[in-house]
Amino acid sequence: MRIGKDLVAAAATPVVLGILAEGESYGYAILQRVTELSGGELEWSDGMLYPLLHRLERLGHVESEWRHSSAGRPRKHYRLSAQGAAALAEQRKQWSVVGGVLDKVWPDGADGERRSRLAPRLALGTE
Repeated sequence: MRIGKDLVAAAATPVVLGILAEGESYGYAILQRVTELSGGELEWSDGMLYPLLHRLERLGHVESEWRHSSAGRPRKHYRLSAQGAAALAEQRKQWSVVGGVLDKVWPDGADGERRSRLAPRLALGTE
């Protein structure tokens, strides 16, 4: 499946901030994590990630530091700043609203099967 360019671009900032909320990382590892998290459906390029990381750094959402890797090459490590954590919290709220709306207008799963939002809670005895 090909994910549309606009959707990939819209999700890029919250995805990177979310990955850095897991812990500091460097470019190649972030690219691998995106591929892993998407089950291979998203494969970002260097040309997409590094401009985004530079923008997030300019905005104060991430901080960076050059370090030598075990392979001997210097790597720029990125970590989430306090401002970035606040931006991530705001992004999560916004994406939660968008996800909730999509759940309502697309009650069927991606495979077309109708899913009940109450079924898992009923099975757990929470409702």
